[in-house]
Amino acid sequence: MKILALTLMVLVILSPSFAAPTEVVDTAVGAACDAKQLQPCLAAITGGGQPSGDCCAKLKEQQPCLCGFAKNPAFAQYISSPNSRKLLSACGVPYPSC
Repeated sequence: MKILALTLMVLVILSPSFAAPTEVVDTAVGAACDAKQLQPCLAAITGGGQPSGDCCAKLKEQQPCLCGFAKNPAFAQYISSPNSRKLLSACGVPYPSC
């Protein structure tokens, strides 16, 4: 019983270290890439709606980071989705060719 309790405590303590990273440092562009900055775009990516001005501004800021996000398994599905292409086009950001 003590071993089970100890194991659970260790898992709880270590679980944040296994969370998907939201920040990627892209050494090729020398930028700190933060996927959380693209949160205003989430509704447009998942629902296919029109992006907000804030979304387009953040997308343009994070444009050099899109290849890094596309290579990250936690974000790849969002970058490669059909709605993502529509979003990038609506914001005037070219689709990344990685």
